Amino acid sequence: MKILKINANNPEKEKIKEAISVLKRGGTVVYPTDTVYGIGANIFDEEATRKVYQIKKRSYSKPISACVSKIQDIHKIAYMDKNTEKMVQKILPGPFTIILKKKENVPPILTSGREKIGIRIPDSKVCMELSGQFPITTTSANISGEKIPESLDGILKQLDDNIDLILDAGLCKHGIHSTVIDMTASPKIVRKGVIVPDFDY
Repeated sequence: MKILKINANNPEKEKIKEAISVLKRGGTVVYPTDTVYGIGANIFDEEATRKVYQIKKRSYSKPISACVSKIQDIHKIAYMDKNTEKMVQKILPGPFTIILKKKENVPPILTSGREKIGIRIPDSKVCMELSGQFPITTTSANISGEKIPESLDGILKQLDDNIDLILDAGLCKHGIHSTVIDMTASPKIVRKGVIVPDFDY
């Protein structure tokens, strides 16, 4: 396990490059989002995604969300009509996870075999840089069912040495998990997080 200090507001290019290199070769990276720290792996690498499940001791019956760099990238892994995209543009980037119907290129392990996928675009330069080349997993850096750590020390106490790289940017902006919104039909709040949007239906 390697730990790199990174500037959340102005991420050092060489550190982002190193993290992307880890992801490309099937490794795992703990990284800061706008809510809590996440565990990242290339979503198209099924073995890497399996590592994330193992690190978290997470049931394979529970899906893991994907992080993308920009709204246009959502279309690469999920179906989104124009009306939904307009609503998404109002809340992303931000502390939200949107649920959409997944496309066929998304490995079933990520969605636990379901037809829906959770997608995030955190308001975080680190996240946008990391997921610029391909979507990465975004799931809290903790053991499933345990309290989500707010700092590096808490992460190190919970997670084992199977993580290849940690990008340490100090405390995350919100420190509370994202609000989850199912947008496969009319927007429906599945989990309340730090902010609950007020959609104009």
